[in-house]
Amino acid sequence: MLLDAQAVRLRPNEPFRWAAGWNSPIYCDNRLTLSYPSIREAITLGLHELKNSLFPHTEAVAGVATAGIPQATLLADASQLPLVYVRSSSKGHGLQNQIEGRLLQGQKVLMVEDLISTGKSSLAAVDAIRAAGAEVVGMLAIFTYGFADAARAFQTAKVDFATLTNYADLLQVAKERQLITASELSTLAEWRENPASWRQS
Repeated sequence: MLLDAQAVRLRPNEPFRWAAGWNSPIYCDNRLTLSYPSIREAITLGLHELKNSLFPHTEAVAGVATAGIPQATLLADASQLPLVYVRSSSKGHGLQNQIEGRLLQGQKVLMVEDLISTGKSSLAAVDAIRAAGAEVVGMLAIFTYGFADAARAFQTAKVDFATLTNYADLLQVAKERQLITASELSTLAEWRENPASWRQS
């Protein structure tokens, strides 16, 4: 579905440039899925099933700004749970909130992201929820690149997470659909092992 919506684009020979400064053969923008009702519904259902099976004691849902907010909203609506969202930093005006919505002390909160890359922004949002006195039960996302550094960061932060799909599965489907060659598959796998130094000029 991500490939169908072009939410994921693969360009092993014409790398994208990430904000982190990395060259990357893949670009993921899950916001595009919002424009496809059937895909949007499937993602919501998938997240809802993961919540019920892995985090059944969830009392509220928190979206990580900005791309995690619509996914969190859809999940909160499907689950009939309260919703908040977490900014990357506090507003510079008004009430200067970093967390928008009503968050209760001790509330069991399930975080929602659109994707997990390094985990840095995701875990910063976790810190904000914890600092506000709530309990983070875990995190859900649509997609993960599966970086080892991210897995270690989540483990260190003691945050369990789950995703609907991942980089390895994506490449397998792309290969089966003949969207990439065997050589390109090898290149894409190589990038995942050492993204920061891949094809640096």
